[in-house]
Amino acid sequence: MKKKKIFEDIIHGIFLIIGLITVGCVLLITIYLIVSGIPAIRQIGLFNFLFGQKWDSTASEPSFGILPFILTSIYGTAGAILLGVPLGLFCAIYLAKCASKRFKIVLETLVSLMAGIPSVIYGLVGMLVLVPAIRNIFHLADGASLLAAIIVLAIMILPSIIKQAITALAAVPKEYEAASLALGATPIETYFRVSLPASKSGIAAAVVLGVGRAIGEAMAVMMVAGNVANMPSLFQSVRFLTTAVASEMSYSSGLQQQALFSIALVLFLFIMLINATLNFFLKRERKN
Repeated sequence: MKKKKIFEDIIHGIFLIIGLITVGCVLLITIYLIVSGIPAIRQIGLFNFLFGQKWDSTASEPSFGILPFILTSIYGTAGAILLGVPLGLFCAIYLAKCASKRFKIVLETLVSLMAGIPSVIYGLVGMLVLVPAIRNIFHLADGASLLAAIIVLAIMILPSIIKQAITALAAVPKEYEAASLALGATPIETYFRVSLPASKSGIAAAVVLGVGRAIGEAMAVMMVAGNVANMPSLFQSVRFLTTAVASEMSYSSGLQQQALFSIALVLFLFIMLINATLNFFLKRERKN
């Protein structure tokens, strides 16, 4: 008994240390971004930095307005969520409730494989297939656009949403569905009116994962969005917050480099704000 208690204390200590290391890493990243990003914001001016519409960091008189990047990231993430979440939920409902066991195993394996594909592969396929298709369908000079980025991001977030939603739907007590069927509801009505509401916390977590994947993606977006600092337009080349940092950091210096750290700080705070907001509503729903 004493050996078991010692073993449990050791495991508890290991978990505590790992948790503290994780929290410490997040704190270090936060402090580093703040220290590195604040000087440029002070020099440029908070209003000019956040609401300036022109980014030209290599000009003789450089401009550091990131409003196009902010709006593009918001529109791109929102578009990917609007496309990816319904499709992912329908797929999850089918796999969790309707598919045969053999077919379910095959599709879940494919979904897991999709989750393991590197983002650069999505970007490469999008650049070789999707971008020319958009150019030909809409008769554009260049198909690299916000629309291409939204479609690629929507495909990329599907595995996270599907896997998390399947787990949430599988956790719904069978008694809920049995009671709904006993009252005369059809299976489809039961899935959408009973199972989905009962698993909304897990589905909300899936949406949070999708938002994090969409807003934090850089390489695939850079390959299909055109990477031009324009105000967001569906059929125009655009640049996201992530691609702004990734595309210029390798040759940046001085105020330009500091401004890129400021963009990273804005992106970090943006993600934290989204997660905090979603968690707030989730906790309020649980209390109600």
